[in-house]
Amino acid sequence: MEIDFNKNNDGLVPAIIQDAITKNVLMLGYMNQDAYQKTIASKKVTFFSRTKNRLWTKGEESGNFLNLVDIKNDCDKDTLLITVTPTGPTCHKGSDTCWDEENTQSFGFLSTLEAVIKHRKENKEDEKSYVASLFRKGMNKIAQKVGEEAVEVVIEAKDDNEELFLNESADLLFHYLILLQAKGYTLKDVVNILQSRG
Repeated sequence: MEIDFNKNNDGLVPAIIQDAITKNVLMLGYMNQDAYQKTIASKKVTFFSRTKNRLWTKGEESGNFLNLVDIKNDCDKDTLLITVTPTGPTCHKGSDTCWDEENTQSFGFLSTLEAVIKHRKENKEDEKSYVASLFRKGMNKIAQKVGEEAVEVVIEAKDDNEELFLNESADLLFHYLILLQAKGYTLKDVVNILQSRG
């Protein structure tokens, strides 16, 4: 990989550290050529510490290593994106990230939808909410709706109407997320099982 370590006259390039699974940015450090080579050789992310004026392997004192998964160079060849699997918290203050955020996996819009479903579950007396009405009716009704939507997906899969197929698929996923909440789980629990089968 061609990296322009001399662009800033200090021999350093920014290294953005990203969790390989959650895709969250964990920290920013700086690497020189030696830090890069040590990272490649050891598979543990090593920086050049500007305060200590030496190479510094993240976790060398705490044991909270950043285990290397991949390194990508940007279009100008002067900034690295390093994906890792962290061992423990990343920040020296004990938080998951240097922005004091939890390093939890998000599924974008689906996580937002799960939060809405959870809110409706906790406020099931809301007369206007379809989701709240399902929670009021109980597990049997929720499970029945998932079954109905699954059958409709299968039926539409055999036809040529792609719009209907996609709409029924959306209905199935929506009701499945409701069922997960009713059982006390989230999409993350299912993803964890799929990842463990890796």
